[in-house]
Amino acid sequence: MPEEIKMPQLGESVTEGTITKWLVEPGDKVNKYDPIAEVMTDKVNAEVPSSYKGTITEIVAKEDETVQVGDLICYMDTEQKTEEKAKQVEEPKKPVQAQELEDSGNSTMKKRYSPAVMRLSQEHNIDLSRVGGTGRSGRITRKDIERIIRSEKAEASAEKPQQNKEQKYVPQQYPTYDQKPEEKSKADVHDIEIPVSGVRKAIAANMVKSKQEIPHAWTMVEADVTNLVSYRNRVKNDFKQKEGFSITFLPFFIKAVIEALKEFPQINSVWGGDRIIQKKDIHISIAVATEDALYVPVIKNADEKSVKGIAKEINELAEKVRTGKLSGDEMKGGTFTVNNTGSFGSVQSMPIINHPQAAILSVESINKKPVVMEGDMIAIRSMVNLCLSLDHRILDGLVCGRFLASIKEKLETFNPDKENIY
Repeated sequence: MPEEIKMPQLGESVTEGTITKWLVEPGDKVNKYDPIAEVMTDKVNAEVPSSYKGTITEIVAKEDETVQVGDLICYMDTEQKTEEKAKQVEEPKKPVQAQELEDSGNSTMKKRYSPAVMRLSQEHNIDLSRVGGTGRSGRITRKDIERIIRSEKAEASAEKPQQNKEQKYVPQQYPTYDQKPEEKSKADVHDIEIPVSGVRKAIAANMVKSKQEIPHAWTMVEADVTNLVSYRNRVKNDFKQKEGFSITFLPFFIKAVIEALKEFPQINSVWGGDRIIQKKDIHISIAVATEDALYVPVIKNADEKSVKGIAKEINELAEKVRTGKLSGDEMKGGTFTVNNTGSFGSVQSMPIINHPQAAILSVESINKKPVVMEGDMIAIRSMVNLCLSLDHRILDGLVCGRFLASIKEKLETFNPDKENIY
């Protein structure tokens, strides 16, 4: 039989991937490790390499189909199997024996269920031993189970008696987040329907998971960054000419966050189920948006980098996101997230925590405001809101308040004469 090629695990905690494009067709010959498909997950866009050298015989998963890790995506005749077939000497077989072998093969394949088939059958109480598979050698596919589910729903709808006055009221059972609602919103004639697929589907799943599992709490401070704004505006042209890329405000904020994380290491934690894991290394996740999606690459060992080093890595990671060259490793291992919502004019937000981290900080837009100074003098100052979302299982308001106060102090006491961005 041909070898089964299954969806590999393309990143930490990745459970499924969407096949965006097949790079091969049935009949194509491939070498081991040659890319055969492009896959999109919630972590990264990647290519699926061939596990063998041989010829593609059948493509099972379609483009834009979301496939569970470990599910079958295609079949291929490997070079080794082809050679074995060529060496075999054909011997006459009795028809009965051939039929027995075929039946045996069908039975073997039929009982090999994918995780998606097992999950759907358990959710809908379907006896797999009574299901006729339409896949190769009688294998039961997800489409077989979905067909049965649709059929059962149609039968139940047809047999449902009309409600009369004597019937008792039965409260409506609403679906949980883990269940798919039976009815979907319908678009009107002039509405536009946009299929949810690829990275948008992964983002939606992650956001629901974060909000379901993490008890969010929020707090915010306002910081005077007049000195920082003045310094950055003074050096930005020379910096770009010397380094070849722009220096934004974000690296300065990240540097202040890093120093505060050293003072309050409990903020640099992740939830471990029955324990809290306080991370030794500081890996800062940053949010990078494209036209239709949001990616969260990681600045590894950010505490070992200068403001210039952080700025350079932000520039490189953002460029990789825009060009689709971000790797899975560059999105793993973050311990704290900084979100630059100020880049599109936001002044206040309540960010959703990047699971399983303990907190996320949004740096809002810097705006000039009249501020009461010492001696009741009023001055125009550059002010910014810093909004922190925290996991209340791990952190409490006191430590988070002190953490934000530390960041605020570092930003407000920024001294251009003493700071060295290199």
